Parts: sequence; structure tokens; C-alpha cells
Amino acid sequence: MTSAADGSHGPLGRTEPRLFTPPLRELTPDTSYGFDVIEFAESIGRPLDPWQQWAVIHLGELLPDGRPRFRKVLVMVARQNGKTELLVILTLFWLFIDQIGLVLGMSTKLDYARESWQKACALARRSIYADEIETIRRANGEQELVTVDDCRYKIAASNAEGGRSLTVGRLVMDELRQQFDYSAWDAAVPATNAVYDAQVVAITNQGSDRSVVLNDLRAAALTYIESGQGDERLGLLEWSAPEDADPLDLDALAMANPNLGYRIDPEVLLADARAAVAAGGEKLSGFRTEIMCIRVKSMDAAINPDRWRAAADPSVVQLVRAGCALAVDVSPDFRHVSLVAAAVLPDGRTGLRVAGSWSGENATTAFRTALPGLLRAIRPRVLGWLPQGPSATLAADLRRFITTTKGEKPVKRLHGIRVEEIKAEVAGVCMSLAEQVDTGQIVHPADPLLTQHALAAERKPMGDGWRFDRGLEEGSSPVDAAYAAALATHLARSAPAGLGPVRVVVPRQG
Repeated sequence: MTSAADGSHGPLGRTEPRLFTPPLRELTPDTSYGFDVIEFAESIGRPLDPWQQWAVIHLGELLPDGRPRFRKVLVMVARQNGKTELLVILTLFWLFIDQIGLVLGMSTKLDYARESWQKACALARRSIYADEIETIRRANGEQELVTVDDCRYKIAASNAEGGRSLTVGRLVMDELRQQFDYSAWDAAVPATNAVYDAQVVAITNQGSDRSVVLNDLRAAALTYIESGQGDERLGLLEWSAPEDADPLDLDALAMANPNLGYRIDPEVLLADARAAVAAGGEKLSGFRTEIMCIRVKSMDAAINPDRWRAAADPSVVQLVRAGCALAVDVSPDFRHVSLVAAAVLPDGRTGLRVAGSWSGENATTAFRTALPGLLRAIRPRVLGWLPQGPSATLAADLRRFITTTKGEKPVKRLHGIRVEEIKAEVAGVCMSLAEQVDTGQIVHPADPLLTQHALAAERKPMGDGWRFDRGLEEGSSPVDAAYAAALATHLARSAPAGLGPVRVVVPRQG
């Protein structure tokens, strides 16, 4: 463990990112323009921090013909580590030293892009390059810094109009994680196509499953890093903690926060970590993305991811096919169906397992075909579903098995399975599963599908409570298995008295 420069104890932030695209050759002043950026920053009285120096040297790697090696480069780092400062210095370097014709800065909102633009203008006016400023236009929608060499720095919001009708030499896209579709990317990035030596720099911290542009770029970059296959001109520089890192681990925090121990007080970060862990939910998800630079399934997590992972134990429970509670749910696009079983174990906890899942355009048809055989094989006490959700498409099939009455005498069908429609209790069912996970009353065999859906579930306000948000917008992950798990848990825990204990099979040890 390294100590801080002022002599205090604690880890220093990591100058080198945890994940990065390796250079094609040794980086020197002849093979990277980053060294010139470092000198430029010093000349205007704003020397770069160690991690920023490392970043500009690597994103500034040059091909033998003098073009930037990376046509597109993704820089990922936690908040409050100097991302905006890095963008300002790079932009001014491109304007006054490289004399790029047009630098376009974009962010989620125009106000955010304007903040960087204003900082750049103020710094330029105080610098030794002040005499090279031709004009600064400040009118809303027309913000522009123009040099005497007719190099321009403009800003735009990250939307379907940003960058259109322009020819861009350098494109900066801040907070890429907020791009939930490709409309902004498709509008701006093609504006660089006609520039031989153009470069796109996307800088952000981590996001969620909805951050489709960020996730796609990062996945492609990691493929090249790991296999050497793919686009060698797409770069990744990622300061992040490992996915399973403990929020209270300072060494993990140092991986995502390169200014830890320099400009960021470790004790402040640890205090925030303790508060996030105690609060769980949205606060913990926010800490993971903003401070640890870890991708989360959702920003307002309905289910505590740490508690969910702690509940995984593949060796503990295999539900017997007789006597459990079953529940089914369907994704809004009808392309995924999940059937989950639950049973109350002898120690009082509720065990879960996926009894079946179907995906693709014929998912609901495949479920209908498989259902009778599954019910005969599993012989559950009860089958539950949500008639007011996407499962309504299965209404006719499920109601064939409902217990009906003939006079006052119940007539049970298909081995006496009770089929229960959950209508008014949806919020309570969802919140109950979250509470049971939080209190250690759930155990599951680490099924990848169930874990994916459980951790993708976000809270959607409903009256005084909330339910799982099905995420109807593009890029959202399905959560039907989470709904099915919540329903099955509710049914297993509320089984009528007198039905006898649910039998489970515990695998023999050794």
C-alpha cells in the first residue's frame, strides 16, 4: 500500500488504469502528442495530474503517418477526479497548438457542455494565448470560441441534432453513459468522417444496462484487448474497481479514483461508502457507478446487489418437485417467459430456483406447450401470475387450471393445483422480496438468469410504495424472472395452514 504524498497513511490513486488498450509501440514525444499536451498545460499554469498525464500520452498515441492511433477513445474514471479539467486542456491544445478547424464539445444537456466551454474561454483569456483569440460568442445556441487562425470551439447537446451539418476535427462527448440510444452518436460521429485525422474522445464514468452506447463501445474495446481481434483504432482507458469489489476497500477505490490521496480525502470517500452500504438501493448503486466506476444493472436498484450475491449458495437447496409454489411472468415484448419455484426451507428461509425459461419470438408459444408437462412433473401447490401485466397474454391458458366452484364445493383441476391471480398486492409482493433479500431470508443457487433479472430491477413508484420497473424504453433489461421470483416467494410464505410442510432435498455433503 502506498502512502499519500503529504505523509498521511492510505493508498494513493492509481496512475495507470486497471483496463486499457496497449500501445502499438513505445510512447515517446515522437509517437504521442500527449507529451506536447503536458507541456502546453504547464505553459498556461494548469499542470496535469499524474493520471491525466498518463491519459493524454496514451490517447495521443500516433500512427507512423502522424494520425492519432485511436479514431475513437473511451476514457472512464470516477467523478471528481478532474475529467472536466482534462477536457478543457485538451480542447485548448487542439485549438491553439494543433490548430484543429472545429472542436465540438457535447454533453447530455447543453448547460453541462456550456460549463466546460466557459472554463475553456476563461482559461484561454488568462493564458499566454489570449492574443490569439479572435472572438468569443456567448449567445445561447451560438456559443463559440474562435482563434485568429479561424479554429473554432463549439458546443451542443447530445441529441439527434448535435453535430449535424458540421465537419468536426475533434469531437468530445462527455457523460457518454447518459446516451440511452444511438441518436446523438449517429448525429455527431459521422461529422468527423470527412476529416482524415479526426478523433472522437468519449469521457464518462460507468452507467447501467440502459447505457447502450457506452456498453457497446466498452465491449468492443475489451474484445480487442483480450483477443487482438476487432478495431485497433478503438481505445479504452478505464480507471475502475473490479466488479465484485467491496465499497469499503480503499485499494479498490484507488483503482477508480486516481486522485485519491491527492485531491480526494480517503476518509471522506470511506464515509460516503459506509453511508451507501447502509442505505443500499439507489444510494449504493449510485456509489458503485459514480465513485467505483462499476456498471450496475440499474441506477435505482430494487434489490440490494451485495445481499443478493451473499444469498447465493448452489449447494444448499434443490427444491423437490412436489409442494412448492410456482409463478410465471412475461416480458413486455413477449420475448421472454420465466417460471420460478419457491419453497420455505426448514430454517425459515425461502429457497428459489428457475423451473423454466423461454426466449425469442416464440417464447409464449413454447411456454404454453411446456406448461402442462411441467405442472404434472413438478406438482406445485399453487401457480401464481399477474393478470394485469404482460402475462395477460397467457390468461386463457392459465385460467384453464383455476380452481372453480360448483355450488359451494370446490372443483380442482390438474392434480388440485391452485392458480392464483395477484392483482392488488403487486407493490407489496415486489417490496417483500427486496426486504427478504435484505434480511437474509432468501437463498438461491446463483442461477445466471435469475441474478441478471433481479439485479436489473429498478423501483417504479406505485402509491405509497413501488414495484419493479419493467423498463419499456430501448436498452432496458427484462425483469420477468424477478417478478416471478417475487410472486413465488409471496405464495410460498403465505401458504394456508394445514397444507403440511414443503419438502426439500438437501444434497449430501462430500
